[in-house]
Amino acid sequence: MEAADQEFFTRLATASGAFSAGLPATLARLAALGQDLDPQAPAGAAAELQAMLHTMAGSAVTFGYRGLGADARALEQRLRVLTAFETVAPRDWAAWVAELNGFVEAARRDPRGLG
Repeated sequence: MEAADQEFFTRLATASGAFSAGLPATLARLAALGQDLDPQAPAGAAAELQAMLHTMAGSAVTFGYRGLGADARALEQRLRVLTAFETVAPRDWAAWVAELNGFVEAARRDPRGLG
């Protein structure tokens, strides 16, 4: 194997380890943001949630967590739809937060088993 290839795979393994090690904190932050989301003024929390879910979706797939990535992407896309409307019913926000909570709990149990 060429030195450049070895260096790439070493960096990839390091990044994968960092993703795995950081996953509990990321999930905790997602749960906290979901809990703090105010349906009357969701903009701040929704923007951070969207950014985190977007990053998680891409990183998870890269590091072998395909289901986690797919589920994060689906949550991100549903959040994008909710934030596209000027007014969203509180029950719709509550349903999305319930999905987020289910995702977080499933990912805490088995992050590779999602999907």
